[in-house]
Amino acid sequence: MGCAPSIHISDSRVVYHSGKESDDSNSPHQTNTLAQQGNSVPGLFIKSSHTSTYKVRANSSRKGRRENSPSMEAEINSSTNSSTNSSTNSSTSTAVKAAVREVQFGPMKLRQDQLQVLLVFAKEDSQSNGFCWACEKAGFKCNIARTPETALESFLDKHHEIIIIDHRHSRYFDAEALCRSIRATKPSENTVIVAVVRRQSDRDEASIMPLISAGFTRRYVENSNIMACYNELIQLEFGEVLAQFKLRACNSLFTTLEKSQEAIEITSEDHIIQYVNPAFESTMGYQKDELIGKELTEVPINEKKSDFLDTINCCIKTGKEWEGIYYAKNKNGDNIQQNVKIIPVFGHRGKIRHYVSISRPCSDNNKAEKQCERVQAESQTDIQTCRHKDRRKGSLDVRSTTSRGSDGPAEFSHGALPGSSQRRHSSMARIHSMTIEAPITKVINIINAAQENSPSPVAEALDRVLEILRTTELYSPQLGTKDEDPHTNDLVGGLMTDGLRRLSGNEYILSAKQVHPVSGHMILALSLSDIPPRIAQAMDNEEDWEFDIFELEAATHKRPLVYLGLKMFARFGVCQFLNCSEATLRSWLHVIESNYHSSNAYHNSTHSADVLHATAYFLCKERVKQSLDQIDEVAALIAATVHDVDHPGRTNSFLCNAGSELAILYNDTAVLESHHAALAFQLTTRDDKCNIFKNMERNEYRTLRQAIIDMVLATEMTKHFEHVNKFVNSINKPLAAVEENGGSIEEDEAVKNILTSPENRILIKRMLIKCADISNPCRALEQCIEWAGRISEEYFAQTDEEKRKGLPVVMPVFDRNTCSIPKSQISFVDYFITDMFDAWDAFADLPNLMQHLDNNFKYWKSLDERQLKTLRPPPE
Repeated sequence: MGCAPSIHISDSRVVYHSGKESDDSNSPHQTNTLAQQGNSVPGLFIKSSHTSTYKVRANSSRKGRRENSPSMEAEINSSTNSSTNSSTNSSTSTAVKAAVREVQFGPMKLRQDQLQVLLVFAKEDSQSNGFCWACEKAGFKCNIARTPETALESFLDKHHEIIIIDHRHSRYFDAEALCRSIRATKPSENTVIVAVVRRQSDRDEASIMPLISAGFTRRYVENSNIMACYNELIQLEFGEVLAQFKLRACNSLFTTLEKSQEAIEITSEDHIIQYVNPAFESTMGYQKDELIGKELTEVPINEKKSDFLDTINCCIKTGKEWEGIYYAKNKNGDNIQQNVKIIPVFGHRGKIRHYVSISRPCSDNNKAEKQCERVQAESQTDIQTCRHKDRRKGSLDVRSTTSRGSDGPAEFSHGALPGSSQRRHSSMARIHSMTIEAPITKVINIINAAQENSPSPVAEALDRVLEILRTTELYSPQLGTKDEDPHTNDLVGGLMTDGLRRLSGNEYILSAKQVHPVSGHMILALSLSDIPPRIAQAMDNEEDWEFDIFELEAATHKRPLVYLGLKMFARFGVCQFLNCSEATLRSWLHVIESNYHSSNAYHNSTHSADVLHATAYFLCKERVKQSLDQIDEVAALIAATVHDVDHPGRTNSFLCNAGSELAILYNDTAVLESHHAALAFQLTTRDDKCNIFKNMERNEYRTLRQAIIDMVLATEMTKHFEHVNKFVNSINKPLAAVEENGGSIEEDEAVKNILTSPENRILIKRMLIKCADISNPCRALEQCIEWAGRISEEYFAQTDEEKRKGLPVVMPVFDRNTCSIPKSQISFVDYFITDMFDAWDAFADLPNLMQHLDNNFKYWKSLDERQLKTLRPPPE
């Protein structure tokens, strides 16, 4: 026989299993069974001070077990047989787990002690024995209590991780009342409580809600099979118990938050305040109850500059941290300047679920004031090179990190400065803050650091580098005059500058073009199913690059945009995305096309339809599809449709020189492109019948609107080289570097990150619409020739008007009497097209376009070599 197990019975009538502390036995059934009062079963009698005699049986034979729980004999037979002739140090066939194990919880490494289980059964039966043996098998400490009082006392003493309460026999005790009593104690916060319930027929299945309301974690339908009990315990161990163990570890993190001297605020993804720590309460003067549960916009503590808040939101919504100087108001209305870091926290489904804001007051006021004075005293060069690296610690306003962030004076935490002094300090702070937050500052700081320990020649070379970096157009080439190529010189002057020249004579004022009303006698395009056969036939191959837009122009009597738009938008599911009807889309396309000027030789609705076709073609390329979402596709199609709406057939330079109302309205900057974007939304939203955006959710509409505007503005040629060079350096070169190394999973992930980052998606969309806008040289030869003739005619008409009205002639080579169209095309392709389409082809794989480009260039070259100035050679 094995040695008798050690047994300890407390005064509270709870028998504590000591199987793990003793080498005598591994069997909880042998050590912790407390008999009911009055049972005359032979065994060990122990007197408790709280009640009459209790009988505890220490079974050492199969006979004793059979008398007590015959149903368990077969299940535990092998275990008892193995212990019959063992020494005191022998163990059963089921090894006991280590008492302590390590658990990783985020960056924390925790140590979990051996689990303790409390069984609350009024009497011993096969079910309680099943859990006893399951605890033994799992390596858990097991205690049994027979009454609610002893159960509660035992739990308060031991703090068990798992409590299993017998809910089958209400005549012994109220299991739900006991559960509520345990839940009322503080240690039970992370305890798992299981109710053992009777097995019922399916039709009698009861709701589990009363158990949950009482505080039970889960229920267990009675099953005394040891493996069933064991599996239940293991599921608890690696499920609820492990989760509760990690939650219990969070107490240390909350203690850290509560005691932190930095103000900490946690919000939901919808910017609902979820937590503020005492330091935040102290700084802002609010109590938690006044803040928690409210939206940030409802609380008067936040910065009111919408553009600045948009800048922060744009950053953190992409998953990036934001750090800078932020102004807030405390409860007394005082302005508080803080160094703030906002960190997005990813959670369920890989989405941002929380934002954590950590802030601390800026350095003392005197230091801030001296800081600003020192900044003002320095030259602009010193400001740009950021020689004083500690300025970030000063009291500075970073709201000007956005280009529109200067709509009000900066506020300083040390109070208002008198008169002009305040404006002087705040403006210098904004300038300085802008250079701090700009990425180029990091480059300049690195160069400055390298200069300090470099030889004189290297330091001088780095000085020249700094001078280049101080320019505003880092990605644009230096555009010098090219007297040897007047065509290129005129194209650069006419397309890439605002053309402003002070007029010596009478100024010509061009009024803003009136919006074209939709005439009542015009017939709207029919639905797709009712399109006339000739028009439908002209659009048969609209998915192919060889599609002939001029055939559709003829079939639709110069109204191709509505028909092609209906078909293109249907192919990309635009109506479904916008949640609008085909009739609304048809009305919108008609309104937009009506505001293109059919009198323009080039910038008319046929050009818009051609750009729409090219855009749709590019969107179907595999690399582009990998990069863009449906909202990007819809934005691109809409932007292509409206990108030249109400174009007057004159360049930006002409409008600026003429002093037009549009040029005045848009400050001579991207005049036409700004007008196209603004008018497109005015036309769309002024009439509900054509408002394709009317059913969109607000945030999604704003995102779509931003994308459309950005793409339309990207068609302006003054930033042509900036867009192309950014695309090459941010996308093509990194992709080439990754793809050189093969196709491992890590490299595939790197490619995906390059293609789908928010910044790069913007660059891809800009490049896409730019290439679509000036893709004429990549069309089939006959189309290329037709487009060249149309754009030349429009430039000729502009030159004629400039001469007629005494305006500066911005493109003198485009004189209809002297111009060489082949030379102008060669210059345009050489200067604008080749590099851009080389980059786009490297990204999107467009061999057919590049072949057309090569053939067309050879065609123009051959005409020029024959000294011909016309579109075609003379008939032989």
